[in-house]
Amino acid sequence: MSIIGFIFLILLNTSGLERTSIAEGIAADYEMLGDIKPSKAAWDMALKGYNQISQKYDLNKNKPYLTVIDFTLPSTEKRLWLIDVSNNSVLIHTFVAHGKNTGDLVAELFSNKLSSYQSSLGFYITGGTYVGKNGYSLYLDGIEKGINDKARERAIVMHGAWYANASMIEKFGRLGRSYGCPSVPEEIHRELIDTISEKTVLFIYHSSPSYSKSSIFY
Repeated sequence: MSIIGFIFLILLNTSGLERTSIAEGIAADYEMLGDIKPSKAAWDMALKGYNQISQKYDLNKNKPYLTVIDFTLPSTEKRLWLIDVSNNSVLIHTFVAHGKNTGDLVAELFSNKLSSYQSSLGFYITGGTYVGKNGYSLYLDGIEKGINDKARERAIVMHGAWYANASMIEKFGRLGRSYGCPSVPEEIHRELIDTISEKTVLFIYHSSPSYSKSSIFY
């Protein structure tokens, strides 16, 4: 075997070991989250994207947080997790509403178009806070072209909402719906927004084949 061929085999084997190590690390991190955690599919995708984004973007070093929203779950379940990736702990687990044209109990349709009133999937980087027509709110910047990059233009933000409170489930069998924003319960919205504001990663997951085919992070 030539020297070049020998070096190539070493590099190939090393690469394979690195991929195995990363996969094992993700699996270990998942088990450390405890009982209250997102699905394995949502977590794997979220952490894979987070690792890539942390290398490309100037994230907040003082806030090693990853927010995961799983829209494969119905709105009657708590489907938002705020996770501290530095120690694999779940800081907040709560309800979150989807867009009015995304579905009733279950989220089914997603869009990046203006006036669609649908939720957008994918990875976002959080911005600053402000007080608007929906009260205390958080800017979200979608970083996936064609999937969620019109978030600012569509005024897709995180905010508290009465229709995202658990009492809505008791009365109507599901949460109310937004115009596309990931709206959260009023009792937790300020704490959640303050914790994840200013350059942390938020990921909205769904098992939609169209998203997996289009996302650069899949």
